[in-house]
Amino acid sequence: DLNLEDFVQRVNSDVVGKVVNIASRTASFINKKFDNQLSSDISEADMIQSFIDAGDVIAECFENREYSKGIREIMRLADVANTYIADQAPWVLAKSEETLPKVQEVCTVSLNLFSILATYLKPILPNMVADAEAFLGKELTWDNRNDLLFGQSVNKFKALMPRIDQKQIDAMIEEGKAEAMLEAESNESAEVETSEAQTELSKEPIADEIQFDEFAKVDLRIALIAKAEHVEKANKLLKLTLDLGGETRVVFSGIKSAYKPEDLEGKLTVMVANLAPRKMKFGLSEGMVLAAGPGGDELWLLEPHAGAKPGMRVM
Repeated sequence: DLNLEDFVQRVNSDVVGKVVNIASRTASFINKKFDNQLSSDISEADMIQSFIDAGDVIAECFENREYSKGIREIMRLADVANTYIADQAPWVLAKSEETLPKVQEVCTVSLNLFSILATYLKPILPNMVADAEAFLGKELTWDNRNDLLFGQSVNKFKALMPRIDQKQIDAMIEEGKAEAMLEAESNESAEVETSEAQTELSKEPIADEIQFDEFAKVDLRIALIAKAEHVEKANKLLKLTLDLGGETRVVFSGIKSAYKPEDLEGKLTVMVANLAPRKMKFGLSEGMVLAAGPGGDELWLLEPHAGAKPGMRVM
């Protein structure tokens, strides 16, 4: 569940206070004292490489949908970068002409670290990172994160993201409530007007007309559900073993939400027997059973009357 107080705290503390802070603490020195020019001296290579290497771990987290874990790793790196800046204290070094080259070096390293972190945040904060790209003069991609920014110029730094005021969130919530009430009233009125006139045909109109020869190509057969079972790790599928009266087929059908396997075994149904087999993650599906309904728990398998036998053709 979304906790808006936590959201405000994380944006202000983590995104603005940690990540954006790396650039805002150092870019002004590069802009004002070094005419936008980054240092050509490559230093802190091991630290920079550790930031680059962390991208593999973060990418794996994102791919596995472990987003919180990936963000925690990004913020851990941001803490490392901010600690480095605090230890080097470029604002102190800038007071002496003799240590100005060190200021340029420290700020260049910091902006390279920021560039790498912005790359990792690009899937989550694309607008902020677009502004960062404009400042750095570089498109940030996962593949080019090891192309470092040394000996080149950057553009004038502009604030990338403001802190969020709780009053903004409160106003947004109130506006959302008002819009929701208006929409609910509008929908309720529309439902009253259309509910009586709505039919199954109006929900899903009849498809385009076809010729008999086209329909005749579809081979519909009576099938006995000899066995029905759950499919491991499948949310919608049941595995049906169908007896066609001399031939057995396996069909994976998306009817799990409407039927229990034990309720299907022994029943007759109708299947498309000449549908090309389809390779699925869970196995080969050799046809399709017919069902009516919009989906979910509103699905009904077609069941022929008593007297129909497995293998009979349906015309």
